[in-house]
Amino acid sequence: MANIKPLGQRVLVKRIEADAISSGGIVLPDSAKEKPQEALVIAIGTGGRDDNGKLIEFTVKVNDKVLISKYGGTEVKIDGTEHLIISESDILGIVD
Repeated sequence: MANIKPLGQRVLVKRIEADAISSGGIVLPDSAKEKPQEALVIAIGTGGRDDNGKLIEFTVKVNDKVLISKYGGTEVKIDGTEHLIISESDILGIVD
């Protein structure tokens, strides 16, 4: 497996696929599905520094389930699986 370490304030995530069946029991084709906004944090970057040179800590950690913006980030394929590299600022929240 390829090992990717994001740089700076970036995070590597894998989208969590939404259910293929609607709440009413209708099977949704791929063309009708929206991009999932939930993702799993796979790796975090090396961090950034503020204006005073102090290290900026990450809010998320590996294996956190997060909400991400729909169209942000850069898509990458790792061993045939789609992942995204996004800025930590594109993470909207952590799902408990």
